[in-house]
Amino acid sequence: MPVKKALYWTIFWISTALLFNLGVYFYLGEQKAIEFFTGYVIEESLSVDNLFVFLLLFKYFKIPLKHQRIVLNWGIIGVIVLRGIFILLGITLVNNFHVVLYVFGAILIYSGYKMAFGGDEEVHPEKNKVLKLFKKFMKVTHETHENHFFIRKDNVLYGTPLLVCLIVIESTDLVFAIDSIPAIFAITTDPFIVFSSNILAVLGLRSLYFVLSATAEKFAFVKKGVGLILAYVGVKMLLPMIDPGLKIPVFVSLIVILFVLFLSVLVSLVITKKRKRKEKLIAK
Repeated sequence: MPVKKALYWTIFWISTALLFNLGVYFYLGEQKAIEFFTGYVIEESLSVDNLFVFLLLFKYFKIPLKHQRIVLNWGIIGVIVLRGIFILLGITLVNNFHVVLYVFGAILIYSGYKMAFGGDEEVHPEKNKVLKLFKKFMKVTHETHENHFFIRKDNVLYGTPLLVCLIVIESTDLVFAIDSIPAIFAITTDPFIVFSSNILAVLGLRSLYFVLSATAEKFAFVKKGVGLILAYVGVKMLLPMIDPGLKIPVFVSLIVILFVLFLSVLVSLVITKKRKRKEKLIAK
């Protein structure tokens, strides 16, 4: 997908989410609208890190750009199904065992710290347990065959690199769901708000991926910003454990999240500009 077209589609999906939020505002009230928008921003922010990993996986499996679209299409369908299952499980746990929120908070602080202060992202698909299990039951080829996930050779069914990449993407999203689903529970446990904000953010992943693939080097510090957001949300979830009266209003969290995102994008752009200027001077 050309970058310009991807940008238009990204704007379309964001506009759709905003229009949906307008409906939430009129039918469910201001508080629910703030909860939806905050949840949407959190999920969209976390999706950026998710997409960075997708980029690395496509490079690792040498998936041509023209075939990445079909993998993303099926990948997003799988993500929606998995997120739905995780949300239902999460809400059931939270409603029956309130202490789970504190466990989620601790997980988010740890994940946020790793994301903000850890090293560069590395992918090791060869260590993926789901992929190892899959390879025990089906042979795989090392070459792509157009946009096919399966091919048949000598009456034997083989999986292509597209299928292998899709399997790793889906299993990787299980790990991301451990961050993204608990994060929204810090804002609300309303099933409708949790599910709708998550799904509307996920629907724009494909177009956002193609925008990011062309501009990834310009936003190197966004991942660190997302890590700080995760840590903040984790702290927000743990505060009531110290004192039940310590509750940060949702609109305050929204302001904090938007500010951190804006700052991380600004720092990324400034540093990228300085680096390119330095590279030009060295080249001379």
